[in-house]
Amino acid sequence: MKRLWLLFSQTCTVLLAAYFVAATLKPHWIGQASGARGTISLFESPPPMPGDIPPGSLRTAAQKASSAVVSINTSKAAVKNPNANDPWFRFFYGDQGDEPQGGLGSGVIVSPEGYILTNNHVIDEADEIQVFFNDGRNAAAKVIGTDPDSDLAVLKVEMDKLPVIILGNSDALQVGDQVLAIGNPFGVGQTVTSGIVSALGRNQLGINTFENFIQTDAAINPGNSGGALVDSGGNLLGINTAIYSRSGGSMGIGFAIPVTTAKQVLEDIVRDGKVTRGWIGVEPNDLSAELAETFDVKVKEGVIITGVLQNGPAAKAGIRPGDVIVSIADKPVVDVTQLLSLVSSLRPGIATNFVVQRKADTLRLQLTPGIRPKPKAQQR
Repeated sequence: MKRLWLLFSQTCTVLLAAYFVAATLKPHWIGQASGARGTISLFESPPPMPGDIPPGSLRTAAQKASSAVVSINTSKAAVKNPNANDPWFRFFYGDQGDEPQGGLGSGVIVSPEGYILTNNHVIDEADEIQVFFNDGRNAAAKVIGTDPDSDLAVLKVEMDKLPVIILGNSDALQVGDQVLAIGNPFGVGQTVTSGIVSALGRNQLGINTFENFIQTDAAINPGNSGGALVDSGGNLLGINTAIYSRSGGSMGIGFAIPVTTAKQVLEDIVRDGKVTRGWIGVEPNDLSAELAETFDVKVKEGVIITGVLQNGPAAKAGIRPGDVIVSIADKPVVDVTQLLSLVSSLRPGIATNFVVQRKADTLRLQLTPGIRPKPKAQQR
């Protein structure tokens, strides 16, 4: 009897020890066991460890790019009304034009030397430009150069230890790729929104002279202009520029300038203080069935040339009215907008391969572009 009692007490001791160990290390086992007696079994994931990233999170991309995106505040001196000193004018209309005008926008730090890319319309005609960084610092910025044709501008600040964004490859983008838009909408502070690439090569929108926009449904609002469009790795794909909206807010249709265009503008402005674009001296038209029949053209895609400037680059290369430009530098030409974009990206003075269709003959020409003349409005 004494032996049985000893065996029983030892068994109870072992079971109690096992229970306490299970309750401490595997409490959900106890919950499962209790569930058999009518209680609810809850299966909860263990608390995340510091630094763990949830599946599908874009946290890394946002953190990587956000530090290099800045807010830009601009101010412009008030323009005094010429009738402001007239007592009757002041009686009826009050004091007008005495308050300075302010503007908000965003920018992207692209160089440790302090160069910042933004939109030209963000800083256009501004007398003072103040840049606010994500780490709480701020500094006055000066304009290095602007390019109204692409709506881009380059600023510079004199500061040390600046975070710099990594430039991505916008040419590799495909519709459906995931993107983030980072900026300072409505001045509420830095904001990150997500979406996808909705379309590529958007043009004929009447926004810029040279249009080749990335369209995205990531929310872009007033104040986001000049901010960053980045990929899921946090690399810069474009400069957020415009939205289509009936209310003034985001409707899921936003446009960004590709980083390939922005990089070229940046390099030209930093090196020369201005952007130099290619020019060939032709009058192009989209190829229609009527024009193809008129000029007896045997191709269905390309841009037909209806006029050639005498002694211009195209004329010197042998291009004639009625020729159809099929490709430039091995890139196919589909319409006039694309032709304008491809020609403008050429370096003046450097010969480039042009494929031209002349009736039934295919010609391969070496054309050396010149410098695109400034519009007459800018010359004045």
